[in-house]
Amino acid sequence: MTMEFIDFVNAHKDEDTARLLLSAGRYPSIDMPATVQQIEGLRAAREKWPSLLQYEEFLYPPRLNREQASSETTARYKAQLIAAIAQQPTIADLTGGMGVDSMAFASVAARVDYVERDPQLCSLMEHNCRVTGLQNVGVSCADSLEWLAKSQQKVDILFVDPARRSASGRKVSAFEDCEPDILQHLPLLRSLSGLLLVKASPMIDIDLACRQLGHVSDVHVVAVRGECKEVLFLCRAEADSHRIHCVNLKGDNAVRDFAFSREEELSALPSFCTSTGRYLYEPDAALMKGGPYNLICQWFGLEKLGRNTHLYTADRLVADFPGRVFEVLSGLKAGRKDIAAAVSEGKAHVVTRNYPVAAADLQRQLGLKEGGDLFVLATTLGSSRKLFLCRQVG
Repeated sequence: MTMEFIDFVNAHKDEDTARLLLSAGRYPSIDMPATVQQIEGLRAAREKWPSLLQYEEFLYPPRLNREQASSETTARYKAQLIAAIAQQPTIADLTGGMGVDSMAFASVAARVDYVERDPQLCSLMEHNCRVTGLQNVGVSCADSLEWLAKSQQKVDILFVDPARRSASGRKVSAFEDCEPDILQHLPLLRSLSGLLLVKASPMIDIDLACRQLGHVSDVHVVAVRGECKEVLFLCRAEADSHRIHCVNLKGDNAVRDFAFSREEELSALPSFCTSTGRYLYEPDAALMKGGPYNLICQWFGLEKLGRNTHLYTADRLVADFPGRVFEVLSGLKAGRKDIAAAVSEGKAHVVTRNYPVAAADLQRQLGLKEGGDLFVLATTLGSSRKLFLCRQVG
């Protein structure tokens, strides 16, 4: 990297990158594809890795690697999780990629082995470690499983984040469809570490994954500002049962961990309502993925709308409920005239939960435009389909 390159990126970082590529002939001394890659990386960093912006010489990888990389928020959570398990452990990141997780691990580890088979990514990681001053990260350009088998290097924690795209570029979630397929190599992984941390897709089947991996002690369902981002499986050699942690990370780094076991959920008796109270409660993405649907009734003193309707109700307002809270203004009929009379400006957000019509389709059917501060919530109460006019209060 030269100062000319840095200065050019900074001077053009707010310009249209497509136009820059077309104007490459005007700047023969500038590698324009690399410049565009850097500019787009800087733009992604504003939201995804804001602390990296302090390093002017940090180099960003191609778009696919940026998309697959952890956010700064989730990487920090994993580092905190590791710090709570072991003091200054040795860690091997077997699917290095952009290196965001490895850099976060370096803050709590004695040593991190970053292993990646793509030479370009390894070169970027070596450069970025120098730029950020990380001295406890070793970069190995190799197939991670071959590296493990050859080195037989034992570490305190093995971290693996299998690539979740097929050869054709289709997104996949099941372990056996990812690269590498860690299920085939569990004996090797377990022989070299007593702790295995696996990052999986938010679409993963948690119960199936636990059976496949075996010896899972903890599952962390991690959401950021209400959107489920990843599911983490912590495997320990001695574990014969697991707890599920539903975590929603917010901008202030606050962590609310709702932990439970499947046995606790199955033994919990839900309370069902016959009519809605003043408020409707929609759990956040982490709870919806983790599935403590019966326990939510007990935790917050709420009633459930139906066995398969994961909405809850009460006449009282529950402070700090982990999710959205709606005040029910009235019931609605699904006819356009009734909707037009209730929603005077013709604008409302449509939400469907356990309802046979998708939200976008129902919005068109009702003749509503997106916007405003009103919500039409369509759901199933008991065995009846219902529409409610609501206003969000939390």
